[in-house]
Amino acid sequence: MSLVVVLAIVAAIVLGYLTRINIGLFAIAFAYIIGSFVMGMKPSEVIAMWPLKIFFVIFSVCLFYSFAMVNGTLEKLAGHLLYLCRGMPWLLPYAIFLTATIIAAMGAGYYTVLAFMAPITLILCKRTGMDLILGGMAVNYGALGGANFMSSQSGIIFRGLMTNAGLSDNAAFVNSISIFLATFLLPVAVITVLLFLGGRHRQIGGLGADFARPEPLDQRQKATLWLTLVMMAIVLAGPLAHLAMPANATITYINSKIDIGLIASVFSVIALMLKLGDERKAITSLPWPTLIMICGMGMLISVAIKAGTINELASWIGDTIPAPLVPLSFGVVAAIMSLFASTLGVVTPALFPMVPPLAAQFGLSPMLMFTAIVVGAQATSISPFSSGGSLILGSAPDDATRSGLFTRLLLRAAPIGFVAAMLVNVALTFLI
Repeated sequence: MSLVVVLAIVAAIVLGYLTRINIGLFAIAFAYIIGSFVMGMKPSEVIAMWPLKIFFVIFSVCLFYSFAMVNGTLEKLAGHLLYLCRGMPWLLPYAIFLTATIIAAMGAGYYTVLAFMAPITLILCKRTGMDLILGGMAVNYGALGGANFMSSQSGIIFRGLMTNAGLSDNAAFVNSISIFLATFLLPVAVITVLLFLGGRHRQIGGLGADFARPEPLDQRQKATLWLTLVMMAIVLAGPLAHLAMPANATITYINSKIDIGLIASVFSVIALMLKLGDERKAITSLPWPTLIMICGMGMLISVAIKAGTINELASWIGDTIPAPLVPLSFGVVAAIMSLFASTLGVVTPALFPMVPPLAAQFGLSPMLMFTAIVVGAQATSISPFSSGGSLILGSAPDDATRSGLFTRLLLRAAPIGFVAAMLVNVALTFLI
């Protein structure tokens, strides 16, 4: 039975990759066929495996954050942040990275940030002489790290997957902080090495006098920005205060009432009442393909858990791999999977459920293993076969640039990211 489920997971990924049909739809079909006709489950039991909490949280949060997208707040904010470094060309890679990080952390999400930041980055590379790989890695790393922020899209998904794996909300929040910090600090080191190795910082010229100051934020955009900052503060205040004062009864009570999905729903109503954006456009801009992929794969993973597949895989790993190498091994597996599959929709839903039993068996920190998985998975996201790399490739201004960029992303950027991630996972093994 476990072999059947594993083959179904692999088949869903392969079929999705070959046909360009959402992997989640294949996963739902396999979950129904295997669950009902092979394992004898009732159809209602299979339907109940739809990860409703994760779906609701992603839907609610992305709906609120979408107002900042549809009314141009985030795009204009990105322009202002880049404008600040116009007189210091060597800061440009850091400015691109930090801009992408901030915009993604404010809820735009990984794919959305790359969609409008990648073309800007490649244009800046052409105008300033900055290396395309350096620019591509800066914007990709920034979008990844920012999206991993505790109240942003990927961070929320990771927290939901961890609670589904049996962790408490508080433990999931703490682990998400570790994931964010690791995926924020690693790029800074990589960008610094790439920038100053071989004197690349001296090759970057100024943006020129024609790089005009962006228009100031209008009243709706200012209100959207403040509303976003207030929501992030409310969402983070409870868990952080509880970590600082876990024995305080009042803080414990308030923290127990904090739910980012429900809070985001309230703020969406406030945004609509203030007419900060069009409701239909906001709903249309939601990441529906990502939602279907995550929840569909979640159903199939739930079938795998019920079939005992996850426990068997964890047991096999426990008998085969030495304890100190388990986090590194998970990082390598995640990196290989991420070459062809989504970190959010496939890699983390498949690997996160194995963490609690293996951590207990080896006496390892769950935080270490969760962080190693995400660091490894996102190491190869810049591959042209992965979603991030393909978005960057699609932003190339001409065929000649695109052709050269494909080879450099595959043979240079992806290997650099992989080696850096594995070094970080080795370091984390000794630190956590």
